Amino acid sequence: MRRLLFVLALVTSALARLGAADLNPAPDALVLIVGDQHSAYERTAQLVARIDQIRASHPSVPFAVLIDGDSLEYGNIVARRSAGAIDFAFFAALARRVPTILNLGNHEPEFYAVDDTVARIQATGVTVISNLVNRATGQPFTPVSTSLRLGIREAVVVGLATDKITTYRAAIRPSLDPADPVVWAKQNLTSFFSPATALPILLTHTGLNADRALVELIPDGTLFAGAHDHLRFVHQAGRSVYFQSGSWNDGYSLATLRTDAAGQPRWTVAQFPLSATDPADPELAALIQKISAQHLTSEDLAILGRNPIALAPAAAARFVVAALRTAARADAAVIGATTFGAGLPAGVVTRVALDACVRFDGTIFVAEISGAELTAILAKSNQDPATPLSARRGENLVAVGPVLPLDPARRYRLATTDWGAKNARTYFGSETLGFVEQPNLRLKSLAIAALSSAGAVAP
Repeated sequence: MRRLLFVLALVTSALARLGAADLNPAPDALVLIVGDQHSAYERTAQLVARIDQIRASHPSVPFAVLIDGDSLEYGNIVARRSAGAIDFAFFAALARRVPTILNLGNHEPEFYAVDDTVARIQATGVTVISNLVNRATGQPFTPVSTSLRLGIREAVVVGLATDKITTYRAAIRPSLDPADPVVWAKQNLTSFFSPATALPILLTHTGLNADRALVELIPDGTLFAGAHDHLRFVHQAGRSVYFQSGSWNDGYSLATLRTDAAGQPRWTVAQFPLSATDPADPELAALIQKISAQHLTSEDLAILGRNPIALAPAAAARFVVAALRTAARADAAVIGATTFGAGLPAGVVTRVALDACVRFDGTIFVAEISGAELTAILAKSNQDPATPLSARRGENLVAVGPVLPLDPARRYRLATTDWGAKNARTYFGSETLGFVEQPNLRLKSLAIAALSSAGAVAP
């Protein structure tokens, strides 16, 4: 609680420096936003407890929760074997407390068909929105928008889904007819966000590249939450705020609504960390422990290695990428951040812990590229919350490599995963880098080897 109050004090100070003296000091409303949670059970109960703390600190302030897609994760073995029982209990816990709205991501239908998934989530009391279209009917699986009462004002919340069909579970792809989000917004957004809309709120699970175009289409004063890239940052654009809230329950965004001197509503967004050691909601924590014990086997709990210190998700990702660089004898290694999930615990690392950290396995590919090409790749990698929107290129890449500047004419050895090689144009800007498969190297195996080495630490 003391840490929360300390962070809130820092945010209050920052707002003052940004001219918050022109705002009504009392919040008109608070909205907590998360996205890309991916069944991160090590911090799920902690998030519920944090919501209770914030509500207790602001007992008379309207409060709501927005979930911007990918709340479930097939790769989490407990989630898979229990068909997301903990996630549905989490939804119900939120809905009992505050109005909660979920925008469909590509991972919500991990265990059921889309229409069944929507019905099950709505049965918990959570409102589901999305423009994702059912190919059989030609209509969205659920309403595209919903209203949200926030004190004296009423918000209109619109949800958009990604059109990248390969990111959805293969079994449900034939049922989907996703729309290009930018084309859809140009044709439809004004019908939801008219000039009379008091509080426009846009939730997109479409990724930064699409969102960059959408920022130009939203009315001034929009609260715009993006997801899908596992990024975390805040971008102010006039009275509008565009942001992404990170992933794996590693943190959350808190949007505060106030009235400015001209009587106009204005949002500010602050972002806060969550830790597995934070206070947890006891009821949900007990359920997580119970369901995990029911579904984890001795094979899942087998010890694969040891780690001297706990690594948060970003540090754990860099540790694995550094292990790839070493194993492939490469000058640099680069992996898309969505390959990674949870961090790594201190002490023993079990199979289930490694699988939570490294979501996807596959063979390794290596290419010889110029220093100029590698410089461009490294320059757009490892973007942190301080990176401005203008410097972001749409792909969230984790890289470990030589210190810049590089010799532009020299050849460098670059290692990546099979997914990175397959999507070389998107990740690296070229399809002609000449990646060659290294059949004896697999990502999870080399991560295990690194954990088995004495003194394994993040770079």
